[in-house]
Amino acid sequence: MPAPLKYLSAYSLDIQHKVQAMITTKKLSAYLLAKYPVTHQIYNDKALRSYVMDIKNQYLKKSEPLSQIKYDDKIHVINNALGLHTYVSRVQGSKLKSKNEIRIGTLFKKTPETFLQMIVVHELAHLKEKEHKKNFYMLCRHMQADYHQIELDLRIYLTQVELFGDIYN
Repeated sequence: MPAPLKYLSAYSLDIQHKVQAMITTKKLSAYLLAKYPVTHQIYNDKALRSYVMDIKNQYLKKSEPLSQIKYDDKIHVINNALGLHTYVSRVQGSKLKSKNEIRIGTLFKKTPETFLQMIVVHELAHLKEKEHKKNFYMLCRHMQADYHQIELDLRIYLTQVELFGDIYN
């Protein structure tokens, strides 16, 4: 019996069987490299901030400002997080101040831009929708039309990394 596919457990058995077949025949990397052959050039926090702000300004102009955007090497896929959106409220005198931050796991420094964009879109969607409900996913699809397919492929990539190692070195 093959090991359970932890990144794909919420998907249909049909999808899980197809991925398991690619694992058995060692074709995960070929599948991914055929669809996503090139990595992005957004290597540092300054470039990431610019990238995130471009997407935010295109789709969420009136949303809360972001105080910090950066890659974070403390975010680990093992903790079920690829990126984090944090909302911090502080009392300063008689005012309540809030800050929004986006942190992206450093794993995404060397991936195709489509994967980075999916994580950014997901975290930006949390500015308007805190819960992973219908409106949240509608907003994600508004910002990235093929969001659900990219999320599936990203989960296949995470499976590849866990089982066989990174293909984008």
